[in-house]
Amino acid sequence: MRELLAGFPASLATPHSPHPAMASTPQVRHYTVDAESAGQRLDNFLLRELKGVPKTHVYRIIRSGEVRINKGRAQADTRLQADDLIRVPPIRLSEKIEAKQENPAPAREFPVLFEDAAFMAINKPAGVAVHGGSGVSFGVIEQLRQARPGLPLLELVHRLDRETSGILLVAKKRSALKALQDQFRERETAKTYLALVKGAWPANKKVIDQPLHKYLLPDGERRVRVTHADDPDGMRSITLVKVLGQVRPPAGWTDGAPPLLSLLAVTIKTGRTHQIRVHLASAGHPIAGDDKYGDFDLNRALQRNGLKRMFLHAWQLGVTHPVLQSPLQLQADLPPELKGWGDVADFFV
Repeated sequence: MRELLAGFPASLATPHSPHPAMASTPQVRHYTVDAESAGQRLDNFLLRELKGVPKTHVYRIIRSGEVRINKGRAQADTRLQADDLIRVPPIRLSEKIEAKQENPAPAREFPVLFEDAAFMAINKPAGVAVHGGSGVSFGVIEQLRQARPGLPLLELVHRLDRETSGILLVAKKRSALKALQDQFRERETAKTYLALVKGAWPANKKVIDQPLHKYLLPDGERRVRVTHADDPDGMRSITLVKVLGQVRPPAGWTDGAPPLLSLLAVTIKTGRTHQIRVHLASAGHPIAGDDKYGDFDLNRALQRNGLKRMFLHAWQLGVTHPVLQSPLQLQADLPPELKGWGDVADFFV
């Protein structure tokens, strides 16, 4: 970590030194900006380092002049330079946040598909959030940080829904994080998912180009729907669909005639919230096991017959390596609980 003990140089800080936020009395914090963080805005740097501190409070201490860079006042948009010394005033956290810091996420490793000094690609299991929040105490990134305490930086490059399995990128360097996120933002990545959907998908329906609109349910839960082109809040969303084959459930189906399902390779050109789930459901072919946009009667029958989760898997991802600038193709095989319901190997003999 780059965080220093108050008033002491980094060389004197030890791994067993208490985190300032965990001390009984809040202390001044000092940071030294490393080369990886050079060029980053002050507000973004502090939001990353001050885990658990509300964003509004971070901006308040910057505006008040209590945050100093090389002993001088700074603005939120001040660009940091390597070896800058940042002083942050004592911050008192709520009891809830302090309790969370005193009881961190359990350390956990995940299956690694690729790893080097710049970033790693893991095969995320379904049922695990990528980060804590909204009723989830911790996610993949918090668990990885506990498992890899020696790494100065671990940051999510992108997101996957909690119930979606498959390829997830985690940056180990600030430069790699920016380079990879730029590729996602500029749509320079090739992201393909495997989805098992209700019914026989028409082979000639290959492109879904429909804007999506995000909204909240009365209880605050997030939802997405297809909207019209004139909706000022609609975001253009493009999904490409390739039919791999039609599927019948495994032998032993107990609920009357077994349903017809289709295994799809779905490539997204835009990365909207719940894009694949909403686009496929709006076409009349919801994803098997989708508890938000799916066919709930079908889901219950599938669950009784062994499919306990949504069949959506981040299968392939093509990126340009952020350091080597060479193409990199990643692939995550289906997890055991999805095999037998549409094993992709059956369609590429």
